[in-house]
Amino acid sequence: MNRTYELMFIVRPDMADEDLDKLVSNLESTVTSAAGTVKAVDRMGKRRLAYTVRKFREGIYILMTIEGAGTVIHELERRLRVTEQVIKFLTVRVDEEQKRLDKIKALRDARKKVSAQPTPSAEEAPAAAGETPAADVPAATV
Repeated sequence: MNRTYELMFIVRPDMADEDLDKLVSNLESTVTSAAGTVKAVDRMGKRRLAYTVRKFREGIYILMTIEGAGTVIHELERRLRVTEQVIKFLTVRVDEEQKRLDKIKALRDARKKVSAQPTPSAEEAPAAAGETPAADVPAATV
């Protein structure tokens, strides 16, 4: 069963662009050989880390959006674990979250359609319901 995952990994800041391209293409070929697809690769550039990781204060961030089975992700994580240039990585499954967000959006759209319909004014409401206005009702005697 194909699911959507986001794989964020951080590589060493002193890594050359050619080596980075080679690493990303190697990971993409791993995904395609395991019957998965790479939807997008976003190179976010060099950023400062929140804390020191393996004696590095900066790192190059890369975000990959992948569609495939869990075995694809398992193999990718294994390769990232043994790759010396990778400082940290994190994989998140996003398909369930996307379904939840789509459902919330549909509910909001339905509410907008209901609120966009004209509502009867205060004078028309009692007449439409078959009731008499409050001014026409006689006051009770005490």
